[in-house]
Amino acid sequence: MKQSIRFAIVILFSLASLTSCSKTEKEPAQKKMGIHDTTDWQIEPSFRFDVFCFLNALTGDSYYLTYYQDEYDKFRPKLTPVAQEALANLKRKIKDENQGIISAFLTLYFSATEDRTLDDMLKTLDNSGTMRKNLKQTPYYSEDSWQLYESVRGDLKTIFQFLKDIQFESYWKETILPQVEQKIASIEKELPGYNVIKEQESLLGFALPSNQITVYMLYYSQPHGIKITGTRFLTDVAWPFEIVLRNAVHEMMHPPYDLPNDAELKDALSLLKEDEFLMDKVLNHNPAFGYNSFEGFIEEDCVQALEQIINEKFGIEREAHQRWKESDDGMHVFAVALYTLMKEEDYNQQGELFRDFLIRMIRTDRLSPGKTKGIYDAFYSTWITQEE
Repeated sequence: MKQSIRFAIVILFSLASLTSCSKTEKEPAQKKMGIHDTTDWQIEPSFRFDVFCFLNALTGDSYYLTYYQDEYDKFRPKLTPVAQEALANLKRKIKDENQGIISAFLTLYFSATEDRTLDDMLKTLDNSGTMRKNLKQTPYYSEDSWQLYESVRGDLKTIFQFLKDIQFESYWKETILPQVEQKIASIEKELPGYNVIKEQESLLGFALPSNQITVYMLYYSQPHGIKITGTRFLTDVAWPFEIVLRNAVHEMMHPPYDLPNDAELKDALSLLKEDEFLMDKVLNHNPAFGYNSFEGFIEEDCVQALEQIINEKFGIEREAHQRWKESDDGMHVFAVALYTLMKEEDYNQQGELFRDFLIRMIRTDRLSPGKTKGIYDAFYSTWITQEE
């Protein structure tokens, strides 16, 4: 099992950010306010979200067969030519042409519905008006993303009908659900001991929409932890408790600012495009990892830095140097720089909005273009000395 979890949903948010630039910009929606004192944990299985995650492997994508080769081999002989074509179209349109992640894209969109079964999802595909209306109330909607969804509706109908024909829902209930329920039973008593929401709000500087975290425990979500609408995320039965908890710490902080409506933050972040060391990682990392836009890359690294600080407080962290050297081929250099500055400042003792801290670091030259590499090199020179 890989210890590096791909936090996928940021890709979709960055697409929404890019396509929202033509809108009239407003004041950032996130404002300082009283934080919650408690975290209310809910954990449950989800057939619909597991279906969307299963599609990653069912396309035959070698990246996912690392985790689900046996499952793919079990269902491949049942694939009809029509279903194979629809799956190939789905992968081509979402992953190959748009650098997206099938499971992340579809779980996000269908999290804006009340669907539970394949029949429910087929009805939504016939009439997606409610889904669209609900998505428009979130930070994740964009016209470009919606057009991508429209382009795969026909393929999804074919795939869902195929899954109905082979009675996949019955297979999931009989074979997969018991494993999911066993995993839930093994960790649900431990979760209330971690007041995650309070720590997240303390670092973000603003209150989240709710103090409830809903964890959907899945079987087919590897290697991704996925944020969906609301204070909800997807995790996997294969991961130990510490990784599930890290998922919760991480995912609830997406997005850590309101970029589409924040002109000042956009201007500050745009300066970072002049940082050659950073941009080399943005432009040249393995696209299968996700974060394939500048905005998505920066958001992910911001959340990783925030998450690391909370994980250390809870005692569930991976050692920071090792984490960022190994995770996603070492691409998260901005997370290293930001984490270093946050530790130096004992962040967030001033009670800042995180976006204010980020702008201050860039504007006061501590994180201006050209500074990332120096901070990164100093961070790892210390680690090497300690190891020796």
